[in-house]
Amino acid sequence: MTGDRISKAAVVRPMSTTFTVTASAHIDAPPGRVYGIIADYRTGHPKILPRPFRNFVVEAGGVGAGTIIRFEVHAYGTVTKCRAIVTEPEPGRVLVERNIEPNESITTFTVAADANGGADVTFVTEAQSRDGMAGAIERFISKRFLQKLYAQELQLLGKRATAGNQAS
Repeated sequence: MTGDRISKAAVVRPMSTTFTVTASAHIDAPPGRVYGIIADYRTGHPKILPRPFRNFVVEAGGVGAGTIIRFEVHAYGTVTKCRAIVTEPEPGRVLVERNIEPNESITTFTVAADANGGADVTFVTEAQSRDGMAGAIERFISKRFLQKLYAQELQLLGKRATAGNQAS
């Protein structure tokens, strides 16, 4: 009888499904400038965050690898408090934010030089959702929300990175 309870408990454990959200843009600014804005969590990065990101705090570091950040995401009447650790698998080209609170997710920022001196920028987030119908709804809403947010963030990044180009 005890064995039955254990097997039933194992069957009802929560499952999760990984989903991915991707957004890209071309920015007519030097890749180093674009990457520098993304990697600068003290002054650059906060300036490109859309309104749903609030109470952005740098706990440690501030530029690139080793930075630890806290922030809130306000969406659909709820507030999600997040905490993330930044790494740079390819400094100057690839930066990764690994959310450790409340749920683990990974956002990768990639900046690649194009043939004309501009930058091709891609944001990719890999996150978890529940399985089943509730998870399908969660993924649908999360993907739409993040795609809109990332489009805004890329637009703000483009404006900030090209601001110096207009002064020339």
